[in-house]
Amino acid sequence: MDRMPLFDLEKEKDLSHSMPLAARMRPQTFDEFVGQEHLVAPGRVFRKCIEADQLPSMVFWGPPGSGKTTLAHIIANTTRAQFSPLSAVSAGVADLRHVIGEAKKRLRSSEQRTILFVDEIHRFNKAQQDALLPFVESGTVTFIGATTENPSFEVIAPLLSRCRVFRLNLLSDEEIEVIVKRAIKDEEKGLGKFQISISQEALDHLVTASNEDARVALNALEMAMFATLPDGEDLRSIDLSTIEEALQHRALLYDKSGDQHYDLISALHKSLRGSDPDAALYWLGRMLAAGEDPLYIARRLVRFASEDVGMADPLALMVAVASQQAVHFVGLPEGNLALAEAVVYLATAPKSNSLYQAYSRVQQDIQNGRNEPVPPHLRNPVTKLMRDVGYGRGYKYAHDYADHFVKQQNLPPSLQGKRYYVPGDQGYEKKVADRLRKWWGESHEGV
Repeated sequence: MDRMPLFDLEKEKDLSHSMPLAARMRPQTFDEFVGQEHLVAPGRVFRKCIEADQLPSMVFWGPPGSGKTTLAHIIANTTRAQFSPLSAVSAGVADLRHVIGEAKKRLRSSEQRTILFVDEIHRFNKAQQDALLPFVESGTVTFIGATTENPSFEVIAPLLSRCRVFRLNLLSDEEIEVIVKRAIKDEEKGLGKFQISISQEALDHLVTASNEDARVALNALEMAMFATLPDGEDLRSIDLSTIEEALQHRALLYDKSGDQHYDLISALHKSLRGSDPDAALYWLGRMLAAGEDPLYIARRLVRFASEDVGMADPLALMVAVASQQAVHFVGLPEGNLALAEAVVYLATAPKSNSLYQAYSRVQQDIQNGRNEPVPPHLRNPVTKLMRDVGYGRGYKYAHDYADHFVKQQNLPPSLQGKRYYVPGDQGYEKKVADRLRKWWGESHEGV
């Protein structure tokens, strides 16, 4: 094996002890930033506000690796205000008080504003967020928070109401590829000091398996580069197996935005509809192994529970939603079993699309019919005037009748006798059908 030149050994040693590639490649200007064009494209309000140094308090909400912290750094490089970053993972109220105390001094002495950036703001508890609120409201600091969680649930309402929420999207595969290629060529911050060649299949897998996270892709690229020794001409040729090892992820034929994505979710859906738990588990496993977003799968299971199981087993929807909550709560790989449990339950549940058909008929009538008023007897007579004009007159209170049921017209006059929901003969729907026949008679069987 050829020995590595001493100069290159020293160069590699220096790089290996510096910041990770993802940190070194962090963009410093909008022109270097990749993705989030709805925010940072020239002429966008967000970008114009930052370039004019007129920032409102704001929250960046988006998945890992989408550029939240990077945007904060770009603001730090662009604004004339003092930029004070904190991480909610390690900072507490004392840290907040120190930053705010310094901000007050700065305002008094030089009228310089302070931007307080709190990463992972969802990790601040209510008391910590409460401590921040009065200083955001008074303008002592301009607040910027970053979170991967829905700020509606994780940021207290008074603080959120004083901020603009900017949603960051997952990076596309094309954008991840741009970032990777830029890192390979960049001689100052990237790997451009090395001669690197990466095969197309290795690049494709790196992009796909990074799961739209630029940080994952860059750090895996750096690991693969160091694991690849140069040949006699000092060229490091990174192949698929090296990328697989760096990612600890076997390459599967899968494109999350292409045919394989849609083919596999279709195979899972049709296997569930076909009541085949073995096939459904297999397709679930294929998607998870290929790096599919587990919450995407959970969303499809919730849809299936309503569309293809429906009222034949109303518990199916609860099981599907529980699987989504479990994945959100414990993550992967532990969440895989929750998805597997939901898949087996849905595959073995009785099937009915009666609910799906009923709602389709409702949508069609709403789209094509008249927008009729609510019949007077169904309106709530809150005031004397409403009672005088007939609101609630003639309404029959079901609990006053035998079996807590009484026939009355609940649809607009033009739809009288219309039947949208026709229950099937599987599972729980058999009981529903019997109950409706008992209440409404044989007329309820037709549409």
